[in-house]
Amino acid sequence: MFRLVSLNVNGIRSAATKGLVPWAESVSADCMGVQELKVHVDDMPEPLKAFAGMNGHFHHAEKKGYSGVGLYTRHEPSDVIVGLGSADPSGEFDPEGRYVELRFDKPGRKLSLISCYFPSGSSSEDRQEAKFRFLDMIEPHLAALRGEREYILIGDVNIAHQEADLKNWKGNLKNSGFLPEERAWMTKLLDPAGTTRLVDVYRTLHPDATDTCYTWWSNRGQARAKNVGWRIDYHLATPGLASAARQANVYKDQWFSDHAPLTVDYDFTL
Repeated sequence: MFRLVSLNVNGIRSAATKGLVPWAESVSADCMGVQELKVHVDDMPEPLKAFAGMNGHFHHAEKKGYSGVGLYTRHEPSDVIVGLGSADPSGEFDPEGRYVELRFDKPGRKLSLISCYFPSGSSSEDRQEAKFRFLDMIEPHLAALRGEREYILIGDVNIAHQEADLKNWKGNLKNSGFLPEERAWMTKLLDPAGTTRLVDVYRTLHPDATDTCYTWWSNRGQARAKNVGWRIDYHLATPGLASAARQANVYKDQWFSDHAPLTVDYDFTL
């Protein structure tokens, strides 16, 4: 069984003070993707570069204290792809540290695990436009990747796809994260007849989940205490890997950030 975890840590140093490392050791994950590191790798404490038997691979943002993603793994990758490179021709998003991909290729198999942090558009109209540009840019990249290999993208997508994916959906129809254009983009990404044909693993395993599915809560208005949450963290897998998913859960017994870890067990090995 292969255990894969995704967590937006909202600052990995902060998450570490709240027990992230002991929890990761207890979970015995094969791989853990993290988003919003908020630290340059050169400034990251050594104990956070590798822990729980896993070595870390990172794409940090140029701006200190901002964004950044990582993938920790106990398996040696055949290749590490840091950043979107030519898939981001404008060069707008790679400086923000949003994409790291580990490849585990061997004869007869091409397989990738990706940790990705999609932009949030909630702070301003400019950032929402940047978010739309990111969606327009990454979809063909994921489609091209889909044509050549199996993969699982884990991370904070900053989109709640369906009404069941957030508590107050009626009040958020005009808000970033639940805009019709964002939801339509997600629908296209998951279309079995489309070019990407990805699978929302958690929703496939828990098609009727509502209040239990949320992975993020605002720090305002006692949102966590009232469970006024959003499901914006995902495992998005190619169909072959998605079919190997056996169980998925959102861990809420401890809080390491404003997001909760999403863990999925897959019936495959690297």
